Amino acid sequence: MPKKPSSSPAVVKARAYCARQERAQQEVRDKLYGWGEHRTQVEAIIAQLIGEGFLNEARFAEHFAVSKFRQKGWGRRKIEQALRLKQVSEPCIALGLKSIEDDEYKKALARAVVKRWERVKEDDAFIKRQKVLRYFIGRGYAVEQVEKALSNASIDR
Repeated sequence: MPKKPSSSPAVVKARAYCARQERAQQEVRDKLYGWGEHRTQVEAIIAQLIGEGFLNEARFAEHFAVSKFRQKGWGRRKIEQALRLKQVSEPCIALGLKSIEDDEYKKALARAVVKRWERVKEDDAFIKRQKVLRYFIGRGYAVEQVEKALSNASIDR
């Protein structure tokens, strides 16, 4: 018969793990399996952590989206893909992406485009524009948004 989840050492370790920073459910699940816990025990611990407020996927998605945008300059598409890789639910992903303010998003992209334009060493304006565009598509921004930022910055021609 399995131990009561509330008193097991794995619960104590999982609480400490979740208290350090926001975690996705799958991250905690993987960690528990790594500690040698069995499936029924892992699911019970996850449920308990959710009930105690240590684990909240919506809160994680919001924190993850805002921090990746502000600290690493990721676009919404890259953030969405990263959340999917962490197996976060679609409603939580949508909530996380909504937590990034549109105005802040556009201003940050515009600043980053100007900065990147100045850094790219290329004489041909068309090739330079393509390099900047590809860079920001790789960072998770939509093509239309990058093109608009390029044209608004009046640096593209």
